[in-house]
Amino acid sequence: MGGFFGVTAKENCVMDLFFGTDYHSHLGTRRGGMAVYGKQGFQRSIHNIENSPFRTKFERDVEELEGCSGIGSISDNEPQPLLIQSHLGSYAIVTVGKINNEEELVRQAYENGHIHFMEMSGGRINATELTASIINQRQSLVEGLLYAQECIEGSMSILLLTPEGIYASRDRYGRTPIVIGRKEQAFCVSFESFAYINLGYHDYSELGPGEIVLVTPEGIQSLSKPRNEMKICSFLWAYYGYPTSSYEGVNVEEMRYRCGQILAQRDLGCKGCAKNCCQEKEIHPDIVAGVPDSGIAHAIGYANESGIPFARPFIKYTPTWPRSFMPQNQSQRNLIAKMKLIPVDALIHGKRLLLIDDSIVRGTQLRETTEFLYQSGAKEVHIRPACPPLLFGCKYLNFSRSKSEMDLITRQVIRELEGDLVTDKLLDEYVNPDSQKYLDMIEGIRKKLNFTSLKFHRLDDLIESIGIGAEKLCTYCWSGKE
Repeated sequence: MGGFFGVTAKENCVMDLFFGTDYHSHLGTRRGGMAVYGKQGFQRSIHNIENSPFRTKFERDVEELEGCSGIGSISDNEPQPLLIQSHLGSYAIVTVGKINNEEELVRQAYENGHIHFMEMSGGRINATELTASIINQRQSLVEGLLYAQECIEGSMSILLLTPEGIYASRDRYGRTPIVIGRKEQAFCVSFESFAYINLGYHDYSELGPGEIVLVTPEGIQSLSKPRNEMKICSFLWAYYGYPTSSYEGVNVEEMRYRCGQILAQRDLGCKGCAKNCCQEKEIHPDIVAGVPDSGIAHAIGYANESGIPFARPFIKYTPTWPRSFMPQNQSQRNLIAKMKLIPVDALIHGKRLLLIDDSIVRGTQLRETTEFLYQSGAKEVHIRPACPPLLFGCKYLNFSRSKSEMDLITRQVIRELEGDLVTDKLLDEYVNPDSQKYLDMIEGIRKKLNFTSLKFHRLDDLIESIGIGAEKLCTYCWSGKE
């Protein structure tokens, strides 16, 4: 995924920029960067943060950088911010998003006189530099930002640091957020709404889909009004968002409580549902637990609604795993995920456990966790993912490292059930939680991952948990519908 933060003030803003950017560390694991503009012009620093937290890598830079305006980035992919010199002037740029029509845009850039690209990320053109090349094809920064919104298939939210201030452009359909904070003589621009609270800022405004503003210490200038259609990513609430953040007025932690509450209502039969929705076998867990960290709030909601005690049968070891570090290699990721969690034998042995995780993607880590719980003496392990089955790879954000939809446990089970000839019409049946094919898929996953029982959050229940209206939400990874 990735996140960004920007500050423009009447005095040196580097400390605010440093801490505000650091508060986005949960959104990316590979690169961190900051750029400032001041008396010395533009200054920039980028570091690899795969094996060390952002703060550790940038402590010395804070002493050397100086400026009244700056932008910072945490990224899973390309190094940024980038410093750009063009006919539109000098600026620094950071982005959050994904470009699906990269080859087409590169070809157009060459045809329009763009000779070469300097930055490479994993052997590919840096998406942030490609975005800058699109902006530079127009006669002003605002025209360029609007052009980028129209050209880029996928999504792209952008911050531009210029001598006059920070241009903020939320992606066309508002799939990711941009919020503005304010304090005396300063404004900030942030992906996460909580990132500026401890820095003395208070909520000022939230950009609408496609909205573009210029942020200066004096105020906010609207440059392009919000578009009407919004498709904000639902997964922000289910997993990616930090508990203290809010998007479109809906707090992440509170949403997760509602999510767990509705999951419990389905298990208890308190929520009206279709004939095939509920498990045939009644379950009687001794405790409810969340897989740390994002599953915990969902589990609290479930426990509060069901009356089943909440407990923590394993604890994340935070002294040496304080952040969401995950290497790129899959086997290393599995090992690191296992090393983070320390079991509490007294809460496992002889117990019937109900675990809530934010989602199931490949299922590898959750299967290993379940096997370990059985080996530690658990009698039963019931799994309740806090979102529907992931059937489609995300086309709009880099939220999954899966290189193919066949990495998804759902697709693997469907292939076992149907063979290789899987059509869109057939997938629609697997999306429907009231269909027999859906139930067959869930049972296939349950057996494959060795759970005592398995029931996913329904899509209609997830939408209800968020509470802002289905028409404003992107649910593509679950529904396949744009």
